[in-house]
Amino acid sequence: MPAKNNAGSAPTANDIEVTWHALSREEVLNKLDSGLEVGLSDEQAKKRLEKYGPNQLAEGKKTTFWEMIYEQLNNFVIIMLVVAAAISALLGEGVDAGAIIAIVVLNTIMGVVQDSRAQQELEALKKMASPEAQILRDGHRISVPARELVPGDIVFLETGNFVPADVRLIEAVNLKIEEAALTGESVPVQKNAASVIDSGASLGDRKNTAFSGTVVTYGRGKGIVVSTGMHTQIGLIATMLQSVEEEDTPLQKRLDELGKTLGYATLVISGLVFISGIIAKGDILEMFMVAVSLAIAAVPEGLPAVVTISLALGMREMVKKHALIRRLSSVETLGSATVICSDKTGTLTQNAMTVTRIWVDGKAIEVTGTGYSPKGDFLDGGKIVDVHDLPGISTTLWVGTLNNDSLLEETDEEGNNAFRIIGDPTEGSILIAAAKAGAQAKALNRAYPRSGEVPFDSERKRMVTVHAVEKPEEKDLSPFDGKGKKESYVIAVKGAPDVVLKLCNRVQNMDNTHTELNEAKRKEVIAANDAMTEDALRVLGMAYRVISAKPDEVDSENLEKDLIFCGLVGMIDPAREEVKPALLKAIGAGIRTIMITGDYPNTAKAIAQSIGLLRPGHKVCTGADVDAMSDETLQNEVEEIDVFARVSPEHKMRIVNALRAKDQVVAMTGDGVNDAPAIKASDIGIAMGITGTDVAKETADMVLTDDNYASIVSAVEQGRIIYSNIRKFVYFLISCNMAEIMIIFLPTVFGRFLFPNAAGLGLLSPLQPIQLLWLNLVTDGAPALALGTEKGDPDIMDQQPRPAKEPIINRLMLIGVIIQTIAITVTTLIAFAIGLKTQNAQYAETMAFVTLVFSELIRAFTARSERYPILKIGVFSNKWMNWAVFGSAVLMLLVMYVPFLQVIFDTVSLGWDAWLEIIPLLLVPSIAAEAVKYIITARDKKKIK
Repeated sequence: MPAKNNAGSAPTANDIEVTWHALSREEVLNKLDSGLEVGLSDEQAKKRLEKYGPNQLAEGKKTTFWEMIYEQLNNFVIIMLVVAAAISALLGEGVDAGAIIAIVVLNTIMGVVQDSRAQQELEALKKMASPEAQILRDGHRISVPARELVPGDIVFLETGNFVPADVRLIEAVNLKIEEAALTGESVPVQKNAASVIDSGASLGDRKNTAFSGTVVTYGRGKGIVVSTGMHTQIGLIATMLQSVEEEDTPLQKRLDELGKTLGYATLVISGLVFISGIIAKGDILEMFMVAVSLAIAAVPEGLPAVVTISLALGMREMVKKHALIRRLSSVETLGSATVICSDKTGTLTQNAMTVTRIWVDGKAIEVTGTGYSPKGDFLDGGKIVDVHDLPGISTTLWVGTLNNDSLLEETDEEGNNAFRIIGDPTEGSILIAAAKAGAQAKALNRAYPRSGEVPFDSERKRMVTVHAVEKPEEKDLSPFDGKGKKESYVIAVKGAPDVVLKLCNRVQNMDNTHTELNEAKRKEVIAANDAMTEDALRVLGMAYRVISAKPDEVDSENLEKDLIFCGLVGMIDPAREEVKPALLKAIGAGIRTIMITGDYPNTAKAIAQSIGLLRPGHKVCTGADVDAMSDETLQNEVEEIDVFARVSPEHKMRIVNALRAKDQVVAMTGDGVNDAPAIKASDIGIAMGITGTDVAKETADMVLTDDNYASIVSAVEQGRIIYSNIRKFVYFLISCNMAEIMIIFLPTVFGRFLFPNAAGLGLLSPLQPIQLLWLNLVTDGAPALALGTEKGDPDIMDQQPRPAKEPIINRLMLIGVIIQTIAITVTTLIAFAIGLKTQNAQYAETMAFVTLVFSELIRAFTARSERYPILKIGVFSNKWMNWAVFGSAVLMLLVMYVPFLQVIFDTVSLGWDAWLEIIPLLLVPSIAAEAVKYIITARDKKKIK
């Protein structure tokens, strides 16, 4: 036993970089100055607690309420609106100022409410820590709060315990620990305290170490604490989470760019108008009001609110499709995803080990069924067979069921969740296969009660159980067929095929007869095992022997001889059935999927090939390979790698960063603690709602409530629809705003040339500021909101992802905006000219106001699709658009015909003669929009040909 003293400090992982797994148990005890039989003293523990702090995770900086408000207001468009409101108020335009401020307040409230879910990833990480820990202090076994653990403490681990800190194991008796949340390993890891691991081994390969937050599923152990708090592996992940900076989503960046562009353009045009008016010897105050009118016309006041509401509506639609959005601005980002980095276990696979193949006497029988449901068939050459007609298969399952410590329990749920496994998932899969054959483990254990066992351990690689033959029944899978002698006993052996095979001298035939295990038979078994492992199956060998009397001693030497080799059982964590079609849909949408897992390369490759993820000629890469690459090399290689296996959290971060460096929009899916940093670093983080850890959920932008990979593709589709709808109402609003600018700008600067008969009217302005504000906020706002409810074009998932740097107003939309600006400006100015010719300026302004409003309302129907004609999608197929246009039209008529509103909005009543002159003008912008669609569609068809 190593010596110990009363020193409070010793070299620990909290001080320096120590690869504890590469040291022997004795070296670890010496370095940590602890004793195996007495642990630390209270004095040592107190000093170390003062030095290293409590065994808990540090809190990250939380966003305050005022910071959330600032984030909402720190937007170029919002700032412009506030400035416009302030100027309007100073000029005495209280109604205009009030309306603008109301929009800003509404947008801020909605944004804060949606984004106020504080990121709780570090608090969720704390929940994973065991609240109490059994430790050795001053030679006494005591229970202390896990937060009081310090490096050097001796900790006891038992089945069901959370591991309270990072522990170098000293003892391990059949110890298995579930590490899927940390490493991605789909089955519990068998631990070996005596082993010394290479210093460069990945987390999943450190068999002599238990990690904080993982769960003991089997056996017991003892270890020495080597790292606590933020220095544990979970703590390192928490540190990475804190170091990842939040970035604006593509939508936020594009809207900000759009706002800045509009703002700068507004300042330039308003300045030109103001200067032109001064040069023309216009009144300074009047010219300033015209400039303010132009500013109001240019700024799409309703855009922030429409975007926010549209995103909220899209979020509600996504919830119906099992996708919960945690950040409102992240809804759109999915639609621009070019790569989905997916964890394997629980995401692409079912996270449920399943027996898929049983080999006996040269025949391989496939087993169907999914998850933990005991429903499935046995197939021989693709044809369903009765397993009782294949006695050799039955006996193999019988041995695997008896030699088994797991339990299959029924739950209160339905479907695939109607059953659960208690114990080791690998053993549990054998119970499920036996249940598919009609045998229940409880009944078999009553008929053949266990009387002794030699437990499994990693050195022997096998488990032995002894059973009395008491109540054999017909078709109970046993070789007795109800005729077993009650005074006899069965020795059942399960383990690594090569190990079990060495203990046998006979081999079972399919009809339950036995033949000598000669060299040819032995090679046949080995070849079958190799074939199954090449398919990434975990393979167990089964053997048994019947003896006439109970053995005097239950030891391996007496029991493990003259065995009959039954067969091989192969199991795997199978792919979800819905994954393959979902991947095909993603491929059709131009989205690449990469598997990133902590599991072994062969297993990952087999799953990837089975679902069509691994493309011909592309690579499978390991974490060690990633370590050997520089960042630049990884960026070049990542295009050709479809599967990353045996990776650590650091590797996942590097992979995500490499993809983003290649201008990819990355969606990272996962369910474990190990996925959290990469989830946060990606453009859109997706966590599994059922199997996912709290850490993954709280880090992610989106949580899948059904853990269904197909839901990711549905969410991508919805994201594309949302972005498409945003483009529609941006196009709708901006073209109207540009037209308003021209409608104000042209008469102001060139009025005497455009309207020679109005030379004596002074400075001409077809629209008043209050009319522009009404148009932007109310008349255009409702149809724009209705555009946010569109269901999307039929071929939206047949299109390639849009370029990450493509602005909202791309070349095609810019052409459309120019055409619409010309059409709306010309028709509105024609209406203004008709009004001037017919009556006075107020009448002409009303004619222009009505023409502009109703042409926009009619054009809203054509804006429902950028490419499809209105007749193809159905003129009135969007009920919200119908109500929006109807409501806006009624409000416009009230403004024009209600006397007190006429005073506020500076309008007059129009008669039938005026309407007859206006109606033809109203249709011009819509006809122009449909003509542009026709040209675009014809061009696209020509490209395809």
